[in-house]
Amino acid sequence: MRAILTVCLGLVIFNLPSSGAQQQEPGGRLKLSVETSLVMMPVTVVDSHGTFVPGLTQSAFTVYDNGVPQAIEFFTDEDLPATVGLVIDSSDSMRGRRDDVTAAGTAFAEFSHPLDEVFTVNFNEMVWPGLPPPVVFAEDVAQLRAALRRAPARGMTALYDAVDRALSHLEVGTHDRKALIVVSDGGDNAISTRLDSVLAHARRTGATIYPVIIADPDDREARPDVLKLFARETGGAVFAPKRAADVTSAFTRIAREIRAAYTIGFPPPDAPEGSYRTLRVVVETADHRRLTARTRAGYHAGRSRRANSQQ
Repeated sequence: MRAILTVCLGLVIFNLPSSGAQQQEPGGRLKLSVETSLVMMPVTVVDSHGTFVPGLTQSAFTVYDNGVPQAIEFFTDEDLPATVGLVIDSSDSMRGRRDDVTAAGTAFAEFSHPLDEVFTVNFNEMVWPGLPPPVVFAEDVAQLRAALRRAPARGMTALYDAVDRALSHLEVGTHDRKALIVVSDGGDNAISTRLDSVLAHARRTGATIYPVIIADPDDREARPDVLKLFARETGGAVFAPKRAADVTSAFTRIAREIRAAYTIGFPPPDAPEGSYRTLRVVVETADHRRLTARTRAGYHAGRSRRANSQQ
């Protein structure tokens, strides 16, 4: 599960070898630094039945930045590894659901790319990592399963703090395709981080957020619309499982979606640094199928960043 070879592909400002330098590190590893400024996005394409659509070519895609079509300069449909966080509600509202979530998280790991970097964040009114220090990413499925089992369900809910912490942990990862799976009812009754701050953080990281909504119908503190907002802003999909088996199905569907995503990059138009730009992707094929492309809602204009690839 831990990456041995890293393929650097950037997210918000993507880094490709328009310029580069090689350095020899201790131990004989080759370190390649490259820098450019492409806006990158993972794009999921589904048909009218919600089935993933593989095998499309670049010519099928049109990217709109603030409503203006852009020239695509990078395109791939390769199955690339990702850095993924499982953000698990451990408050009173999850009592009796932890075994279902543990089974689902284990299934997710088994369906994921073998080089994925996976970690867990647990939360009630506090936020803490599921993996024991100093472990940053799970080394195998057994370690991930143990991390998911480690947190009892009790206390209040600090959802925004947990998502914010998980977004920061994503940036420790070596893969530029990043995602969070957030298991919660959407309520936050231990607020210290604002929702708008978390959304801004998500836009900066380029992470895709997949909410798995587990809520009792009579729970007055549940806020499923908040979780739907996370998905809409970041290009994720929302799941609301009703049965234990549906929780596992949701996690395995997310694993498949992460692996099925296209990656598209275009040079950003001139814009004030920090300004927000909207994104939209349209897919058109020769057979005129009704296809939907899902990606994040936008990004903040900024300078290119430097990426490091190690061998």
